[in-house]
Amino acid sequence: MAKKKALITGITGQDGSYLSELLISKGYDVYGMVRRASVERFDRIAHLQERLTLVQGDLTDQSSLDEAVKTVQPDEVYNLAAQSFVPTSWNQPTLTGEVTGLGTTRVLEAVRKTRPEARFYQASSSEMFGKVRDVPQTELTPFHPRSPYGVAKVYGHFITINYRESYNLYACSGILFNHESPRRGLEFVTRKITNAVARIKLGLSKELRLGNLDAKRDWGYAGDYVEAMWLMLQQDEPDDFVVATGETHTVKEFVEAAFGSAGLDWEKHVVIDPRFIRPAEVELLIGDPSKARKKLGWKPRVSFDELVKMMVEGDLKELKKGA
Repeated sequence: MAKKKALITGITGQDGSYLSELLISKGYDVYGMVRRASVERFDRIAHLQERLTLVQGDLTDQSSLDEAVKTVQPDEVYNLAAQSFVPTSWNQPTLTGEVTGLGTTRVLEAVRKTRPEARFYQASSSEMFGKVRDVPQTELTPFHPRSPYGVAKVYGHFITINYRESYNLYACSGILFNHESPRRGLEFVTRKITNAVARIKLGLSKELRLGNLDAKRDWGYAGDYVEAMWLMLQQDEPDDFVVATGETHTVKEFVEAAFGSAGLDWEKHVVIDPRFIRPAEVELLIGDPSKARKKLGWKPRVSFDELVKMMVEGDLKELKKGA
């Protein structure tokens, strides 16, 4: 029997690297789409590169996406690529809409035109809920995004539903709540915290500057969440799912857990800096993953405390290696 083929956009990101590991372990031929860049950043997939095939493509260029899908002829397409950093979306709102919103349409168009039998996964986001109407948030909670990133993700979410209903494509969206790991980018608050903790522990730094400590998030482990992506494409019918832990924690709790795991007192090192407070803050995100639990048989394995500890230990290890 021929191996299944998967094409992943955004393969060099956190989720792309964990999803690649999962699919390779399941016997897939994995293809990753990468943009041509003067500086190649493949550190997250360096350990996998001999078992991957990279193809060039760009979410802002339709012909490159058509060519990638036509060349690979994938059984499954995972659209993980995006301009995914919320603060950047305020500085570059048009680019965010172009890549995160319209980019999804271009990938769907490439699938529709050249490989309509492929199964398509869209990375939707809890940031779409924004100013939440219901607590916890389910697949039926109305969206009220509070950033250009959240708005672009809402467009990507609904265009995926539109293509599913209009062209009968097998197209799903996973509404993933915050999911972290040692591979998270340093610009994200969780990794910013754990990296700072490691630096302070090793005497390389003295303080950590943060914005709103009261913002609440539903944090899970990225390695668990990519399994839900894969499960969505193995069902008889396409559907959309909230993927979350169902627990909420404040940024302050994350800070306390991170400093505590390194034996440090956070209050001696954390400084509140107004520069890091968003123009429109999302105060409370907490997902209800009961549909994913019931229909996909999915549940998170790594707890909040285990995740924080894993990230601090990962940063300590990296910094010691570089010393």
